[in-house]
Amino acid sequence: MTAVSDFSDFDFANGTRLPEKATLSLSNATFRPGSNVAYVPVTLDRPTPNTVIARVITVNGSGTYRAISGYNYQTVDAVVIFRPDDPLVQTVAVPIIGATEGQQFQLKLREVPWGGLQGQSTATVTASSAAQATAKATGTFREPRSFAATGTLQFELLKATHKRSPDGGWDRWATSLANGRTQPGNGETGLYLDSTIFPGIEGPVYWGSSGLVLHSQKLKTPISYGGQTWYYGATVLDGRNFLASQIGYGQYEWVARMPNRRGSWPAFWLVSTSGWPPEIDVYEGFGYQSYWDFDRHVAHTVHVGANSTRYDQRGVTIQTQQAYGLSGYSQDFHRFAVDIQRDYITWFVDGVETYQSVNPFRGFRFYPIMDVAVKTNSAYDDGSGDMIIRSFKIYSAP
Repeated sequence: MTAVSDFSDFDFANGTRLPEKATLSLSNATFRPGSNVAYVPVTLDRPTPNTVIARVITVNGSGTYRAISGYNYQTVDAVVIFRPDDPLVQTVAVPIIGATEGQQFQLKLREVPWGGLQGQSTATVTASSAAQATAKATGTFREPRSFAATGTLQFELLKATHKRSPDGGWDRWATSLANGRTQPGNGETGLYLDSTIFPGIEGPVYWGSSGLVLHSQKLKTPISYGGQTWYYGATVLDGRNFLASQIGYGQYEWVARMPNRRGSWPAFWLVSTSGWPPEIDVYEGFGYQSYWDFDRHVAHTVHVGANSTRYDQRGVTIQTQQAYGLSGYSQDFHRFAVDIQRDYITWFVDGVETYQSVNPFRGFRFYPIMDVAVKTNSAYDDGSGDMIIRSFKIYSAP
């Protein structure tokens, strides 16, 4: 089967609806005794509006006819990626060492597919001389794109021209969010700081030797604000009033080193100039989640809705070391970019496409936000709570 849909006829209801997710399933497979490979189908039930990523692993069989890794087949721990407009079936190749009639093993999903729904999660793979061997899937799968700035350079973050103020302005960043300096609705425990409002604190935003530092912290002296006592300091630069940071179509590209402190929540994200949502999360780091690995995980998401109400969201948390060979986001500087076109939004890390989604926000304009939120009640003193931005560029397209 081949996907033949660009979703051009789908009614996105002015950025409030998304097409249905595709369901990913593994299918049972057979191979001939004496062959050196078994092909196991991985299938989508419909054309996908966004990248779907599945992690699969082989598991030894059971019972009298069990096949064992290292003796009968070679272990496979692989990533399967479907991009929009890809064929709907691909196969995972499992090397066979030697299997006799009736021996079987399994291929399993390691977790629910990223970007899709889970169908059949286990496939039984059986050696059989009576059944036709499962064939290798055919079809052309698109290679990941490489990031290229195709728009006109509209803005570049430079120390000489950088300006900020509590609420921002046409030529400067705001050190607050559109809804203020706190986000208790998200469970955040950090107060978004500005040294002109809260003198004597450690600088929440400053230029260091490697770039612009967004510094999060546990406050040495708690701050009373909005009828509550705050023990942590968060930091943000928000472009809601900064005209040069706003585009409809084009590319945003950050070069940054991420924090690795447990409880930090760094992000690069875009919000509609007409209000939230829509939202496009270019990078998000869920340091308050125990599973999160700052050096191997990235998250990309779109949020649809209107009038401060989110109706749906779609995205992925990717273990990029296995999926794309990319890692070390808190160890060194890496590039995080998004390309917004009329048909698709495409995300990139270090120039490699990591995710793509149909664009439900046609005709909208966006402004960028870069921040390190805090969501913890811990000592908040492990690792680094700083995000350092070495470069930030915005390219506008017609």
